[in-house]
Amino acid sequence: MPSAPLPLPTLPRRRTLQWLAALAGTSGAAHGPAAWAADASLEPAECIAPSRPGGGFDLTCGLATQAVQVVRPARPPLHTRYLPGGIGAVAFDQVATGRLGGPGTLVAFSSGSLLNIAQGRFGPHPVSAVRWIATLGTDYGVVAVHRDSPHQHLQDVVAALRKDPARVVFGAGGTLGSQDWMKAALLTRAAGQDPKRMRFVSFEGGGEALKALRGGHIGVFTGDAAEARQALDKGAPLRFLAVLAQARLPGALADLPTAREQGVDLVWPTVRGLYMAASAPDAAVRAWVAAFADALAAPGYAALCSQYGLYPFARTGAALEEFVQRSLADYRQLAQELGLRSWPR
Repeated sequence: MPSAPLPLPTLPRRRTLQWLAALAGTSGAAHGPAAWAADASLEPAECIAPSRPGGGFDLTCGLATQAVQVVRPARPPLHTRYLPGGIGAVAFDQVATGRLGGPGTLVAFSSGSLLNIAQGRFGPHPVSAVRWIATLGTDYGVVAVHRDSPHQHLQDVVAALRKDPARVVFGAGGTLGSQDWMKAALLTRAAGQDPKRMRFVSFEGGGEALKALRGGHIGVFTGDAAEARQALDKGAPLRFLAVLAQARLPGALADLPTAREQGVDLVWPTVRGLYMAASAPDAAVRAWVAAFADALAAPGYAALCSQYGLYPFARTGAALEEFVQRSLADYRQLAQELGLRSWPR
């Protein structure tokens, strides 16, 4: 599956506000409102979060809004608009068919979006139907349960799956073949069981799945660390069992063991970023790419990233295109291994 670099150490949270203040006073001078206006309108723009509030797409738009506001202070803030449906499928289809787009419309995507495109779950649209703008950071999968769950460790879930996979109810954002389904399927396979026998409840985004976990409607959440950590910070009764990273993460989750440490070879990075319609004017695309390139390269961006539970993973231009194509190829292979359909384009 696609690989992401080990997360970089993040700066202390108190330094983020210092960075925001300092950068706001310097980055605008480097490019200036006039330079920005020459490439794209200063009219309000929007970030489409293709899910309900509270999940990973929501935090992607939140990070994008803050990052752009700092390096382009003359711009009106990005407005987040929610467009749930198929965990991004509705938004992608509307962009690909010209019903959604324009110079001021950005859409959040994740590695899960690329996985769905690879399987043809976003409709019969080629990947060239959109313009890839930037990746903002990477998250990692997580296995979590209700704090009152009998599962104290990841091996407890593995043991329960070995005994009877039908008694373990997974839940997360996405349907059959989605990245959250993949995490549950790979965990079930690691327990020696056929993923076709597992129980998985689909939700329209991680926020909805976490509500179901809180209510006891599902037993195991296989979403992403950032969305789960935000829910925990807001008082959700969660217990993390494992993070699906190559090594332990720095910061708030430093004490959380990886799945590999617990005998399960499962790593799942979730890269988060933005795309635009292929029909968007070239000048607007260049302007947005430049804005995010500046934000990603700015001193202290790692600190801002960490506030959203993400770790730096910066890609724009040719590097981003290469990452997308490599991810699609890897996901097609994984889908074939699990007996799922993959899109041939």
